[in-house]
Amino acid sequence: MTQKNDTAVLVTSLIVTIGLLGVGAWWLLGQSGLNLNGSPDQTSSSSSTSTSTSSSTSSSTGQPVNTFAAVTDVPEGVFNYGGSTTWAPIRGTLDPILQTVHPQFQLRYTDSPNAPPGSGTGITMLLNNQLAFAQSSRSLRTDEYEQAQQRGFRLVEIPVALEGIAIAVHPDLDVPGLTVQQVQQIYRGEITNWNQVGGPSLPLTPYSRPMDGGTVEFFVDMVLDGQSFGGNVQFISTTTEALRVISSDIGGIYYASAPEVVGQCTVKPLPLGRSPDQFVAPYQAPLVLPDQCPAQRNQLNIAVFRSGDYPITRQMFVIVRQDGRSAQQAGEAYANLLLSDQGQGLLEQAYFVPLR
Repeated sequence: MTQKNDTAVLVTSLIVTIGLLGVGAWWLLGQSGLNLNGSPDQTSSSSSTSTSTSSSTSSSTGQPVNTFAAVTDVPEGVFNYGGSTTWAPIRGTLDPILQTVHPQFQLRYTDSPNAPPGSGTGITMLLNNQLAFAQSSRSLRTDEYEQAQQRGFRLVEIPVALEGIAIAVHPDLDVPGLTVQQVQQIYRGEITNWNQVGGPSLPLTPYSRPMDGGTVEFFVDMVLDGQSFGGNVQFISTTTEALRVISSDIGGIYYASAPEVVGQCTVKPLPLGRSPDQFVAPYQAPLVLPDQCPAQRNQLNIAVFRSGDYPITRQMFVIVRQDGRSAQQAGEAYANLLLSDQGQGLLEQAYFVPLR
């Protein structure tokens, strides 16, 4: 009996020891975040999914923001805004629909009483508390960030769309395209005849808006590498007037926002390239000729802007004044509305390139 009892005790002790070891191993695996079935820990997976989708969901409901109506935290009141003239098609297409969905969010476009409209003017007005938010076709400059800090708040730029800069010439000008370097040389005054770029022997006259808008500032920074215009550049106050001049000057050339150029009947948008063998058209081929317009119009080649194949593209920004006041809420709400699926679709209808 004693031998049997000793054997039973040993067996029982062995079973208890094995059980304790198993419990310990299970506890250690649990602390390490591993799942016994070999799949990732459920809590970790859930957290990761939430983080990756937070940028495209409503902060209050967690649901994807598809429409203007689904955008939350839209304030009530009348809010002044202004800035880039490039945004004019967006204001005409998008804002009336936005006002219908959120009638309490009343937007009032406001020009400066003593400066021409443009990105820089809008940002200055925002700094001076004359606007709730600004629309810009260029990034904020260092001095603008610094001015905001000196006044006790921050400026933030929120990208909402892409667009390209298009080159406009007379419809009868026979030139296959230009490289970005050739455009640079034209506006620096180094190329003065079209025969220097494969065209006819014809004096070349470059036109530009004055240095008061985001498009001009972007062009100087990105195409001219920050250098000044050549002495042969003629300045015209508005794109509308410049395109009218180009339509009657066969030797003229002008640059502007692609949506302002590509669909026009009286000018021709030129293909651009990083090299002479890589010309990319800002319009969808084939080119619609003036005698076919306006029954047909050239359409933007959105794919090449989005892919980066077209060499001169830029982002469009909502500039928000972060000061904890209602203006900040208005600017952030406006950006969120434009970044909704409905907003991105309307931006495309206005001939801009949606970010997604």
